[in-house]
Amino acid sequence: MPGPLDRPATFEQGMRTLPLRLQPGDDLRRALEDAVRGEGCEAAFVLSGIGSLSDAELRLAGAKDSLSLHEDLEVLALSGSIAVGASHLHVSVSGSTGEVRGGHVGYGSIVRTTAEVLLGLLPGWRFTRERDAATGYDELVVRRVEGD
Repeated sequence: MPGPLDRPATFEQGMRTLPLRLQPGDDLRRALEDAVRGEGCEAAFVLSGIGSLSDAELRLAGAKDSLSLHEDLEVLALSGSIAVGASHLHVSVSGSTGEVRGGHVGYGSIVRTTAEVLLGLLPGWRFTRERDAATGYDELVVRRVEGD
């Protein structure tokens, strides 16, 4: 399959930043996807993310089931790519003992007091996830959006 850079671009549009403060009760993943959609964008990256969660749904490496955490958690780091319905986010969180856990962010990861996130929006690009025969997983596919 040809990659997005195999043909000349008709124009180049730069990255825009979007600072966000999520509110208590917001679903972290859903709120980020909604923010990107609300900007009319189909591709973004998390540049920085900190805050707190009351619930975290984490899919651990190689696991089919999520790890559900229901406690006060500090978000130490948040990173990943965002596309409506096709996000791939990782988070590191710590609880009251300082033990750090991390994994893929699932829906149901709920903001406790705040989440401060800086997004890099990529106008003119579209992120999707498609089955990759080599890995057996839905992997990132990057495409230019025609006409932007």
